[in-house]
Amino acid sequence: MSLIVEGLTIDHGAIRAINNVSFKVPQGQLAAIIGANGAGKTTLLRTLSGLKDAASGSASWNGVSILGKRAEDLARSGIMHVSDGKSVIAELSVKDNLALTGLWRKDKKDVAAATNEVVELFPILGQRMSQSAGSLSGGERQMLAIGRALIARPKLLLLDEPSLGLAPLIVEQIFQTIKSLVKKMDLTVVLVEQNAMGALKIADEGIVLSLGSVVLIDSAEKLLNDPAVRSAYLGF
Repeated sequence: MSLIVEGLTIDHGAIRAINNVSFKVPQGQLAAIIGANGAGKTTLLRTLSGLKDAASGSASWNGVSILGKRAEDLARSGIMHVSDGKSVIAELSVKDNLALTGLWRKDKKDVAAATNEVVELFPILGQRMSQSAGSLSGGERQMLAIGRALIARPKLLLLDEPSLGLAPLIVEQIFQTIKSLVKKMDLTVVLVEQNAMGALKIADEGIVLSLGSVVLIDSAEKLLNDPAVRSAYLGF
């Protein structure tokens, strides 16, 4: 299994948000997509998860095209999109938020097992089960958003800015959890991040976007150690 994107072009109204982008992410790998604000990172992720249409190009997962499919159909096929922590439903309890992903899964025993695994992964959620999601801190909401996606037993996880607005200590915890999930669940992860340095530290590969185009693809380690990349994107 692998995610293969070829010549993908996406328009945002009259603006070309993504221009002829190609990359590949093999199964069990974590690819970090980094770049300045307005580089097109979120637009790219929304297109891969069925929330936006592409103008041209192709994207496939395990040899099957994922473009033009409904987001819920992609989710049921094992592709989960986690936007930042605002994606949780504030009025619902933590328990009810977690239950949402399991509603369409037939194997209710495994839904229960997956829910227990999420609570083991994020113990704070277990302590907050009866609280409304709106009462959680930003970090807890992000854990809930990721946990809810994991209950679907995804194969491909598309993560949009999981560190946005969080305290450094919580960011470190979320990043390390993501890294451990890749190994433990043989997950394929596409991580879109403003926090380029944190993302590259846990990634296998880095994809640098600038103004909608790919300007560099290399191993995360090489990108971290490249002086030109460091000064342009990592700030040191």
